[in-house]
Amino acid sequence: MRNRRWVISVLLYFAFCSTIEAFKFHKTQQTERISGSAGDVLEDDPFGRLKVFVYELPSKYNKKILQKDPRCLNHMFAAEIFMHRFLMSSPVRTLNPEEADWFYTPVYTTCDLTPNGLPLPFKSPRIMRSAIQLISSNWPYWNRTEGADHFFIVPHDFGACFHYLEEKAIERGILRLLQRATLVQTFGQRYHVCLKGGSIIIPPYAPPQKMQSHLIPPTTPRSIFVYFRGLFYDVGNDPEGGYYARGARASVWENFKDNPLFDISTEHPTTYYEDMQRAIFCLCPLGWAPWSPRLVEAVVFGCIPVIIADDIVLPFADAIPWEDIGVFVAEKDVPKLDTILTSIPIEEILRKQRLLANPSMKQAMLFPQPSQPWDAFHQILNGLARKLPHGNGVFLRAGEKILNWTAGPVGDLKPW
Repeated sequence: MRNRRWVISVLLYFAFCSTIEAFKFHKTQQTERISGSAGDVLEDDPFGRLKVFVYELPSKYNKKILQKDPRCLNHMFAAEIFMHRFLMSSPVRTLNPEEADWFYTPVYTTCDLTPNGLPLPFKSPRIMRSAIQLISSNWPYWNRTEGADHFFIVPHDFGACFHYLEEKAIERGILRLLQRATLVQTFGQRYHVCLKGGSIIIPPYAPPQKMQSHLIPPTTPRSIFVYFRGLFYDVGNDPEGGYYARGARASVWENFKDNPLFDISTEHPTTYYEDMQRAIFCLCPLGWAPWSPRLVEAVVFGCIPVIIADDIVLPFADAIPWEDIGVFVAEKDVPKLDTILTSIPIEEILRKQRLLANPSMKQAMLFPQPSQPWDAFHQILNGLARKLPHGNGVFLRAGEKILNWTAGPVGDLKPW
């Protein structure tokens, strides 16, 4: 059976070689604008549509945490740092809280890292609780809405559940004090306890300057059919297998490690970014969480993302037409990946690439310094602007209380 599958793969490979050759001749820098309302939303200008008040917190909540561990500037959770910097000099910032539409609390909950670069899960909720206690004591604005006109950047693996292991994240749930706030987070999965309604899903941070330095000539042929670099198994955290990535990554390896169409490996070469620019399809499977920086890298480098993560909610889905630029493969269908991808007509591949070549599409996935039109900062502001004006249920009646300050795991209630 295995030999028969290998023969079929070889036949598919030779059949697709002619397609790749045709693709090389079709390779151009043509772009295509997103049609309809999505394109308009992507290129919206948020300035003049909202005002944001930034709380001035003691530096122990942000700057001192960053000084302690500069790794935070480059890891995939760094959106919380760069959003703070962006807002401090943004035209949407107001120094008068009475005219603000939104309130922002700059607290770096993911910047207290383990030696392996993971946010310490027991400290994050304590830092957040401490910051909320501070603003509710020193300003009147939290108490009048209990956070309903406040937004927080929570780029943890599982958002405001503040844990990198799903089982523990589900057990903890979203921090109770954030139940009324708008959460801006990388984690997005439908029907999950760590995604509350009204959240704004953003891309993880990927260093724009680093990617820029690895650009190759745009006319370079895309001679790699499918590309992936990363773990297939996580023996340290999942010794028995099957739990990590819900088995999807293991299935990719077991089914396609010998397939000539698939350039897949655990090794991360120095040419990683260049290789993505030579590939037609880039696999973006779930890991411990459904999202990863690969999605950003694929879009920026014009490699069609193959999204393998059931029920994923993708960044800025009201502005980016993910169905048009990507390929969605159900986790159960991973063994049929070769057939699925080789069945896509060349015309459809070329259209996806024209859309990916649109500069506004790439900008929406990045947090550049300084900020640029249509980038991720602007998409977040657009998302907040579309929530205005606030509804009648935002402001509480005199003496009304909704949140329970003593609810949650005992460990999370300890002072920070």
